[in-house]
Amino acid sequence: MSEVVAQLPRVLIVDDSRMVRASLSKQIRDKFDVREESDGEAGWQTLLLDPTIEVVISDIGMPRLDGFGLLARIRGSRLSRVNSLPVLIISGEDENEARMKAQGMGATDFITKGTPRVELVARIEALAKRAQTRRELEESREQLVRRNRGDVSVMVVQVDHYDQICERFGHSVGQLVHRKLSKLLSAKVRKEDTIAHLAEGQFAVISPSADLDACGAFALRLRRAIETIVMTYKEHRIRISLTIGLTSAHGDPNLTLEELLQLAVSRVAEGTLLGGNRVVSESGEVNQDNIGRFSRLAVSVDHALTQIRSGSRDEARKRLRELAQTLMPLLELMEQDFDVSLNLLMLAEKAQITALDLHTATTVTASMETSMATALTATATNPPTEWRG
Repeated sequence: MSEVVAQLPRVLIVDDSRMVRASLSKQIRDKFDVREESDGEAGWQTLLLDPTIEVVISDIGMPRLDGFGLLARIRGSRLSRVNSLPVLIISGEDENEARMKAQGMGATDFITKGTPRVELVARIEALAKRAQTRRELEESREQLVRRNRGDVSVMVVQVDHYDQICERFGHSVGQLVHRKLSKLLSAKVRKEDTIAHLAEGQFAVISPSADLDACGAFALRLRRAIETIVMTYKEHRIRISLTIGLTSAHGDPNLTLEELLQLAVSRVAEGTLLGGNRVVSESGEVNQDNIGRFSRLAVSVDHALTQIRSGSRDEARKRLRELAQTLMPLLELMEQDFDVSLNLLMLAEKAQITALDLHTATTVTASMETSMATALTATATNPPTEWRG
């Protein structure tokens, strides 16, 4: 039986210095399959001819075509496999202006020629994993979009101030936050949903047959669940918040998954500019007042009972109308089977519940257990949780 050898991720190093190329190649060649080119033009031709390249490492100052020119061609390419490639720019410690220019042109990350091997390998591995995830996600989910005739919604979830958390407490703490969020998402999404790691502290959830109201309700519950978690690291207590961007194909089968992801990422950026810790959709910020009838009905009775028992009655009072709507089918069943009068008409009047609300509550409650809108009910009922680092 022949042994199958796993293929190493392929990295393209573009630098006019043979010494720099040799040094970088020596540091990473046990983890990556390395190709080398001596200028931007040769690097560009290699990219067009070799579809297996997953990460580009490029110097700035080179003959024929410099690093800026190569970066511009990559980001301007009509080939999705090329324009989405992670590009790691080699720069000096004192080249802040060049870094800012490269970042504005779409550079993914930066290294110096003296970056320690462990850090260098870790950063390239993260970029290669990101490229691989995007490629696999695009291939598999494009089939899903076509199969569901465009009935797909996308949610991008980002940890607020993730870079500052890593800078203040260390990258290991940031990775712990990332893993905990990944675990929470994996436990709470539906079986037909797909979770993808886009970047450190950033995930995408692709949901077939789910409208924006259902995704918005899920996002609000996820955000509230994270707010209850306190991470203890040494003497510090770290609270985490999320900014979430939502988008939907609205039945348009011509929209690609990459376009949906870009829209959702742009809404995360919009939410971050507004201060973070919020959910943003195509119509602006999403909250309980505008999420839609389906989502407003999806309220956790257990959570309300926990609030009352803990003395937070005022918090429970804010959702009394929705709680009454959610409980109405159960109260009607009790009134019928126990043969007692619960005066539900007066309750409906006090809670300002219309006949349409009663009908909707009955039909929605029947499917709430399997709905994305209530996927986080169990999490919402848990008391504040501590992660210890």
